[in-house]
Amino acid sequence: MAHSGGVHKATSADRAKRVPLRVGIVLAEHFTLSAFAVFIDHLRLAADEGDRSRPLNVQWSIMAGRQESVPASCGVLIEPTSRFLPPESLDYVVVVGGLLHAGPQIDAATAIYLREVAATNVPLIGICTGSFILCRAGLMRGRRSCVSWYHYQDFLEAFPDHDVVADRLFLADGPRITCAGGAGAAALATHLIERHLGSAVAQKASQVLLFDRPRAGSDAQPHPPMSETVSEPRVRRALLLMEQNLNRPIAIAAVADELGMSVRQLERLCREHVGLGPASLYRQLRMRYANWLIENTDRSVTDIAIEAGFADCAHFSRQFKDAYGLSPSTRRLQPDRTLNGDSARARVFE
Repeated sequence: MAHSGGVHKATSADRAKRVPLRVGIVLAEHFTLSAFAVFIDHLRLAADEGDRSRPLNVQWSIMAGRQESVPASCGVLIEPTSRFLPPESLDYVVVVGGLLHAGPQIDAATAIYLREVAATNVPLIGICTGSFILCRAGLMRGRRSCVSWYHYQDFLEAFPDHDVVADRLFLADGPRITCAGGAGAAALATHLIERHLGSAVAQKASQVLLFDRPRAGSDAQPHPPMSETVSEPRVRRALLLMEQNLNRPIAIAAVADELGMSVRQLERLCREHVGLGPASLYRQLRMRYANWLIENTDRSVTDIAIEAGFADCAHFSRQFKDAYGLSPSTRRLQPDRTLNGDSARARVFE
């Protein structure tokens, strides 16, 4: 395909050859390779029978205004395959974001193109921090964005007047779709394929890529680590060690030893920066994880007890009731089970 600035004009022949699903992709500077790869590979597998990868039922173009390779955050370079395509020749325009603090994510020409797309009925999709790009271009006013819990605070600081959620994989709000990235990119790709090509084709792509099941946009994001909310580096490390060993709790002495300090020092640091001793903190982290599993999965209470590091289900139920004021089974029956990220964090440190 040709490489140049501006928008290529669609011809009547182009329109006659339209395949069921056509996607134009814009890669931000330092984009997230995994989000791009898992999204595009779902499209590839849905496009043809077997593993021949011919773009018969799905076509995709990596669009840019300049003939320059775009670096991923890991350093891999991707070459654009076309200049900006006319919006009417596409079903979706996807913006894949990445690093937030490595300079401008897109250039002025790309911002202009995205605004041209927004003026049509073609949906704009922001994957990973692509939602930030859409917001900066003024294209998310009055609409909700979905971001990863990891970027939730970044979003609030950058766009205090925008509505944002971080408790789901992706979110469609009119002609804008925003996606948290990671596994959310797979869920979103599956959703688009099912919508345009049917559930059998979508399921095939997921199975070939070894995803156990298609996931809905409303499915919860994986449990966010509490260590990300604490600024003191040694306490962060302690929390990370605890969170990496929720189902098989390790001794507090082992945590302190790993950090090169005494149990007394660790106790003082945790109380100073978190307000809890390490043993109480560890127990509440396990309760928080168990509560997340109850709210967001259909696993049995016994399985959840084991996953949260309790060998005795009865003991787990007593501990859970002490923490939340009701039994695990009763908690599961509540009509609004899902907490947002802020509520989950606050509950641990009450």
